[in-house]
Amino acid sequence: MAKQTDFAEKAKKASQEKGVKCPKCGTVKVPTLFVQSIRSAHGSYRFNQSSVQICKCNEKQVLA
Repeated sequence: MAKQTDFAEKAKKASQEKGVKCPKCGTVKVPTLFVQSIRSAHGSYRFNQSSVQICKCNEKQVLA
């Protein structure tokens, strides 16, 4: 038979934060999709997408 999990173990697992911690501020980095609209030489717009890890240290720099 499989081991039965009780409510305390489920609550402990749910309360843990998932992700990588920042070495500077100690908060968990949140993966965010960063989209920029760039005007091409032909006059049309294109979108440049990149994935960025945001924490309290670089939040103002990325989102400003």
